[in-house]
Order: sequence, then structure tokens, then C-alpha cells
Amino acid sequence: MFRKTILASSVLLAIAAQPALATNGMAPTGLGQTHKAMGGAAAGYAANTMSMATNPASASFVEDGYDVALEVFKPNRTATLKAPFSPTGSAQVADGNGDEMFLIPEAGYKRDMKGGLSVGITAYGNGGMNTAYDNGVPFGPGSFGGLPGTPTGIDLKQLFIAPTASYRINDNVAVGASANLVYQRFEADGLGAFGPNPQTGSPGFSSDPTSLFDNGGDSSTGVGATVGIHGKVTDKLSAGLAYRSKVSMSKFEKYKGLFPDEGGFDVPAATTVGIAYKATPQTTIAADVEQIEYSKAQMGNSSHILLPFGSPGGPGFGWDDQTVYKLGVKHQMNDGLALMAGYNYGKNPISADETTVNVLAPGITEKHVSLGFEKNLTPKSKLVGSYIHAFKKTLEGDLNAPVLGGQVPAGAYDLEMDQDAIGLGYSVEF
Repeated sequence: MFRKTILASSVLLAIAAQPALATNGMAPTGLGQTHKAMGGAAAGYAANTMSMATNPASASFVEDGYDVALEVFKPNRTATLKAPFSPTGSAQVADGNGDEMFLIPEAGYKRDMKGGLSVGITAYGNGGMNTAYDNGVPFGPGSFGGLPGTPTGIDLKQLFIAPTASYRINDNVAVGASANLVYQRFEADGLGAFGPNPQTGSPGFSSDPTSLFDNGGDSSTGVGATVGIHGKVTDKLSAGLAYRSKVSMSKFEKYKGLFPDEGGFDVPAATTVGIAYKATPQTTIAADVEQIEYSKAQMGNSSHILLPFGSPGGPGFGWDDQTVYKLGVKHQMNDGLALMAGYNYGKNPISADETTVNVLAPGITEKHVSLGFEKNLTPKSKLVGSYIHAFKKTLEGDLNAPVLGGQVPAGAYDLEMDQDAIGLGYSVEF
């Protein structure tokens, strides 16, 4: 157990070196390669040790073992400043792909103990966002960076390490809990348009202009929990319910002039309910519904709030709560190969009157399709692969939105994003 814990911790450190970008707003479509290949459905389907990351009660129904995986993630994001608010008087496109690809590792380990108790640990990237506009973002007479062409971007990494315990009440029902040890890292560059302007004498739009941007990386930590129940309803049908608490994170001190509440950026709560049905001896169908409560964290504060950035209760990104629907199928082709497919949909959490500030965090993709496979290497080990495509989504800004920063409306930009991700994992049963 100790060796496996060290393995998981090492993977966590590897995750910390990479931003974990996501597709359901700021969250991944699913956790674990099998679940990613099945549209993210996991709450009622105990597949392997990574199932614990969604529903900790799954630990009682998966085989002892471990899983490790690595995903290559490639987002494509652009922002278009509408005419007549661009400096040229015509629409201007900003490319946010200065950082093109990212590596996202994950790992899980589980072992049955005596008396119906199972214990384990998972490590994974639960969300994040990265934009890198190397040639700047046009904004009013200049750019987000102040001077035209000043590079602008953010880099947010949100990481979970989750020790887990599950107790099997009887042959059919188990309850479980995970302690979510959360680490975040953030950096923002090129937001000079929101700071003081010596030429005009404007004090800027931040409660603390020295803690607004260009301060390097800063970190934040917090502790939360996930609780869940998993049960076999019949021989063919299983169901699960999991609730992840909101995590109150420590402040980003270097960016207390950017985020509300002097640098607050809490992890939103989420509730997931799911089922899995064995339609035939070879075919399993799984479905989840997840509710992510962005509106109850600082991410949900509207950018229209008439307070400086960083103020208590001040402006944020204006994200709404998001309901995500996940559907997947797994078919066992033969003793050594299973194929998987899935679909995932969640209405984007950003409204048309909040696009300007979300140039930095354009988490707008809605429709995702996925494919995957499980290939046995030995009777106790297999390769697991997944591919996810997020279809291109364009969100047109609302020019009737209130003016942001005295220069452009809060809906002056059109946002566009599509994504691809491919992952490969190694799964071992003891």
C-alpha cells in the first residue's frame, strides 16, 4: 500500500507540471480512460480503480489493482472582437493557442481489507484552463495587455489526490467516502488594460493593482470530500449516487486584485447520479447526470458587478450552473478485446453577456463524442485507450451588455473552441 501511495503521489507531482484543461465548463468529461471512452459515465458503473474518483463506493465492486494513464489534450481557442469596438473598426481575431498541447496523467490504487472494508487512492486533474494569446487580445484602443500586441493569457491547474474508503453493507450495497486534497496553481499575464493608466490618470479596475497580473505562479490548497453509494439493483442493473462538496481554497495572494474576495477561487460542488445496465452478456450501457454548481463559487460572480476586481463579492466570470448528460456503451468483442463509445453534452455555462472576461476562460464546448478500447495483455493486465472530440462551439457576444472597463461591452467578443484528446492507460488486477 505504501509503495502504491508513493506511486500515486509521484503521478500527482507530474500532473502539477501540466495544466489540466477540461471540457464540461472547467471539468473533465470523465475520470479514468474507460469512463472517458464511455462519455464520462461512472457513478453507477464500477469499472476499475479510477471509478473511485467519481464515486468512492465503487471501491467495493472493483478488483484489487492499480491504473495509470496519460492523456494528450489539444484545445483550439479563439476570440473575435466585434466591430466597431476593435481599434481598426472591423472585427479582429485573437488566437489563444500559444500553448498547443498538454499531458495529463492520472492514477488509482485499491485493496480490499477485512470486514467488508476497501481502501484506495486516486490522483488526477479535476479541471483547469489555459489561454495563451501570444500576439495579444484587442481591447478598445489597445489590448488586454494595455499596449497593442502585448501577450495575454492565464494558466490554471486544479489537482486532486483522494484517499478513499468504502464499506460493503451487504452483497449488493456499499457506501464510500474520499478526502479530496486539492492543489491549485494559477498565473495571469498581460492584463494591463485593467490596471492603472498613468496617461489618463485612471486608477484601473482592481482593488489591488499590484496583485492583478504578471506576478508569476501562485498556489492554493484546500480539503473537501466526496461521499457516495453504489448498489446492485438486479443482476443486470446497478446504480450510484455521489456528492462532491464545495472546497474552500486558500487565497491566491499574488492575484488578490483579480479574483473576488481578495484572491478566492473555490472548487464548486457537484452531484452525480448514474446507472449501468448489462443489456447482453457482452454489452453494458451506462448513463450519468451531473450537476456542477459554478454559480455558488467565485467563478459564478457576474463580471457586471460594479465593484473593483478582487473586492469582497466582486466581479468574476459569470458562470452558470451546468447540467451534464453522459451516455456510454461497452461491448466485449471477444475474451481479449472490448470496444467502447460515448456521448457527453452539457450546455455551456457562459452567457452571451459575459464573453469579454471569458476571453481568458472560454470553456464553452457542449457536445462530445468518444471512442475507446480495452485490450488484454495477460489475464490480469490490459491496455485501455480513449479518444474524445469536442465539437466546435461558437458563442456570440451580446453588444447590449453593460460596458466593461469603460471601453467595451461585457459581450463584445465572440468565443470559439473545439478540442481533441487521446489517452492510453495500463490497468492491473492483483
